[in-house]
Amino acid sequence: MSITVRVPATTANLGAGFDCLGAALTLYNEFQFSPIDSGLKITATGAEADRVALDSSNMVYQTVVKFFDRIHQPVPGISIDIKMDVPLARGLGSSATAIVGGLVGANAIAGSPMSQSEIAAFATEIEGHPDNVVPALIGGCRLAASGIDRAWEICDIPWDASIVPIVAIPNFELSTAEARGVLPTDYSRADAIFNTAHLGLFVRGVETGNADWLKAALQDRIHQPYREKLIKGYDAVREAAIAAGAYGVVISGAGSTVLALAHQHCSEGVRLAMEKAWTELNVGVDAKCLAIDTQGTRIINTL
Repeated sequence: MSITVRVPATTANLGAGFDCLGAALTLYNEFQFSPIDSGLKITATGAEADRVALDSSNMVYQTVVKFFDRIHQPVPGISIDIKMDVPLARGLGSSATAIVGGLVGANAIAGSPMSQSEIAAFATEIEGHPDNVVPALIGGCRLAASGIDRAWEICDIPWDASIVPIVAIPNFELSTAEARGVLPTDYSRADAIFNTAHLGLFVRGVETGNADWLKAALQDRIHQPYREKLIKGYDAVREAAIAAGAYGVVISGAGSTVLALAHQHCSEGVRLAMEKAWTELNVGVDAKCLAIDTQGTRIINTL
């Protein structure tokens, strides 16, 4: 039996929601798992497929191994075919797709011993934080907070259909380690209050589509001021997007992708403006108008 799992890309942080807020996007990686007599076979096609490890160090396979170790079963012989549309190291959750795809595929192969909530908790344990893996698994925009018993509480954030996420993906990478390395270890009370207020405003802004709330809500003092300097042309891209009508611009995840939010009536103009701004700086860019994926990870084919 072969199983194909489709996992959406994600954008995390969304301004003030550092390490706790993320949304699934209509851009996907697919993973096909097929049984073989023994051992491992991996193939990869699509964007940057030549950079994917085809041996036991592959992140998808490593996740499969962790799953079977957790349920105390031997890892079966397996063939994994990866079809990539989510670029690597660009702040769009490529590692989350590998972790979630590996867990969902392994769970299906094993007869579904884990529930969705158990998979979410396991994926968060592997990734280290929930902001990418949870929306990748469940879909939608999700806020994650630790509960009283240290388990994660996952809250759905309604997203007004008129708000379009536009991603501008440059042809250079920014590693999560590098992006975290520039962050301070301590923040002022004023910055903590600022981000708390703006996260609350963002939640209401995306629910209602209120333009004034969204324009204010996308500000941040925890990570963006420190990371912007790592992204060549960030100011030019941001200014171009806002001039074209965007509510605001944020760094997607740890970068290097830049995310704009705009009303659907001007979203294409925003996309073109962001693309032009980076092109004029001799930076190759792939800009896309996307939508919020509401279904999350799906098993799309079983043969």
